[in-house]
Amino acid sequence: MVKVNGRNLVEKVIHLEDVSLVDFFGVENRNLRQITQAFPQTKIISRGSELRIQGNTAEIVRINELINSLLECYNKFGKITPENIEAYLNEQKEEWAAQSQDEEIILHGTKGEPIKPRTANQRKMVEAAMKNDMVFALGPAGTGKTYLAVALAVRALKNKQVKKIIITRPAVEAGENLGFLPGDLKEKIDPYLRPVYDALEEMIPPEKLKFYQERNIIEVAPIAFMRGRTLNNAFVLVDEAQNTTAGQMKMILTRLGPNSKMIVTGDKSQIDLPCRQQSGLLEAIRILQGVEGISFVELQERDVVRHKLVKHIIAAYERHESNNQP
Repeated sequence: MVKVNGRNLVEKVIHLEDVSLVDFFGVENRNLRQITQAFPQTKIISRGSELRIQGNTAEIVRINELINSLLECYNKFGKITPENIEAYLNEQKEEWAAQSQDEEIILHGTKGEPIKPRTANQRKMVEAAMKNDMVFALGPAGTGKTYLAVALAVRALKNKQVKKIIITRPAVEAGENLGFLPGDLKEKIDPYLRPVYDALEEMIPPEKLKFYQERNIIEVAPIAFMRGRTLNNAFVLVDEAQNTTAGQMKMILTRLGPNSKMIVTGDKSQIDLPCRQQSGLLEAIRILQGVEGISFVELQERDVVRHKLVKHIIAAYERHESNNQP
């Protein structure tokens, strides 16, 4: 691993033995420049018979494949031409494109369907979660915030990157009072967590999900239950965070322990707190801007992946609210 311009990059060194560098790299390194232009995100340095490549793992693998193909061509014909390089690049582009699509897949659902980001902003959310330990995913209903967050958490658990998943949310919903609902606390909370359960059931077989829940490997609970805990080796999802109070938000954010990740999802347009109570999500967005290791991703109405009418409904409400602001 090397650090270039503040970025951590993977480095690979290829030794070109028994190769005429002029015949392989071309006059004045013309062939090498052509390869470098094909991979603008990667740094390729030639020092004698040593080729040093610095970049992300996926591009390094592709460059290594290309160099191996060119070496076969060189051993057969004694030199490499720009046409050879273009031919090999074109030949491998389709294969690389297919690999890139596979790389986007977060995991496969219980019916075998691939679960992956479907819009540019959803990809930003996934990339942010890969690079940061805390991500705020903000946007209107239907943009896939919760679904993608659950998928990332399940993948981390399956890959043994974490030991448990903790999904929590404030017990506030459209002004309703939990005390008037029948049943114990779990039965009162569960209906509000239905979207989370729906996502989990699409990604984990029923018996496995039951096993995880019985052993608290997957824990779903209201935010009030998080007080005083340190959440180690966990993937934490804070859902419907716009309905947290300032105190609740500070409390849950500071529960994060070693080897843990947290995704906070919320919709700034659907705050159900009493009028005089400030949303902890809005306060956190203001306070935490610029903090290293925390990323903010905004999803828009164009990222809605529900029925096409949902986009128009959201847009109509936004216009109405904009026109009626005091």
